[in-house]
Amino acid sequence: MSSSVLIILIIATVVASIDFSDTRDAEIDQLLKKLNKPALKSIKSPDGDIIDCVHMKNHPIYDHPLFKNHTIQLRPSSYPEGWNNEDSDTKKQGLVTQLWTVNGECPKNSIPIRRTRREDILRAKSIEKYGKKDPNSLPHPKATYSANRNFSEHEYSQVVVKGKFHGAKAIINVWKPYVQPDEFSLAQMWVVARPNSNFSEVNTIEVGWQVYKNKYGDDFPRYFIYWTRDGYRDTGCYNLDCPGFVTINQHFALGAAVQSVSTLDGRQEQFPVTIWKDRHSGHWWLKFSTNLIIGYWPSTLFTHLQTGATEVQWGGEIANKKDQPQHTTTKMGSGNFAQQGWKKASYFRNLEIIDEGEITRPPFGTVYTYMSHESCYNIKHGVHNVWGLYFYYGGPGRNPNCI
Repeated sequence: MSSSVLIILIIATVVASIDFSDTRDAEIDQLLKKLNKPALKSIKSPDGDIIDCVHMKNHPIYDHPLFKNHTIQLRPSSYPEGWNNEDSDTKKQGLVTQLWTVNGECPKNSIPIRRTRREDILRAKSIEKYGKKDPNSLPHPKATYSANRNFSEHEYSQVVVKGKFHGAKAIINVWKPYVQPDEFSLAQMWVVARPNSNFSEVNTIEVGWQVYKNKYGDDFPRYFIYWTRDGYRDTGCYNLDCPGFVTINQHFALGAAVQSVSTLDGRQEQFPVTIWKDRHSGHWWLKFSTNLIIGYWPSTLFTHLQTGATEVQWGGEIANKKDQPQHTTTKMGSGNFAQQGWKKASYFRNLEIIDEGEITRPPFGTVYTYMSHESCYNIKHGVHNVWGLYFYYGGPGRNPNCI
């Protein structure tokens, strides 16, 4: 090959690389413009986040093709029976706080949205994958079953109930577990419509806390939500990373950091969460604490969840990227096994479902536990006169019995 031809090839390669880089930069700019709406006010959080107060007329839901003319519902039109009659212990433990609120609040008729930064998108696998879980994120639980961990990059410790439901609730304990790079650790509640064995048709609504540095850029536990209508293939996202969830609360930012976390042998931090189906509108509403209404997922966002859920799951999940021969050291929950109990292991308490008659009650029907790899992360459940149905869960990951 002549030197002139070689020079031409090198120049062509460099030009192509520059063109690709320019195209990618333009795509990132376009996504940032779409996600970061004009702000009436911006608040700097002590953890480094910027919270933009966005007027309701610029709500992200209007970016969804199904909801360009959506009339935002500012309050539920129906509630589960007795939903505001929580016991006094729940009320005492029900405060939900976020770090950014110490530096201000959003004006009336606006909603707080965590600002997306260029580096947030660059940390994702691709622009198309930004804010999305991978298709292997769906638990495949079977009764009292410990699966081969090679089945998936995701590992779970859960309580699962199957039946017909219009909602669910729990009080979720919050910790700050160690997480390896590119992995995550979370505690959440899944409300699922699983019509058959075809996982690509699964609808989910999810809520909880997670530590996920690759997404948020730090190791703070953060409140999050998620949804999908096709088993995580093409639809759905975290928080407000795509249009779908209609947030209405001016005091609560999805994806923002939890202000206080539990300490070993010390104070235990927790928050109540409820998801329920509005029997009039069909929307699925989200509530934190005893009266903090966050917003809703419109009924027509889904296929099978339009008629109700067939499964509820509560528990922990970690991502194990398997980039080394040994098991990950990412911790689930507090990082301690379930049997270590109070003030040492993480927990869920007061697990309840909302039935088709809008009655809140303890889980019924087929209820069981599921552990992906019991030697790495486990679960232990019970019933208590104050805690109702509860469970401790978690683990350290790699240990002499988990390698």
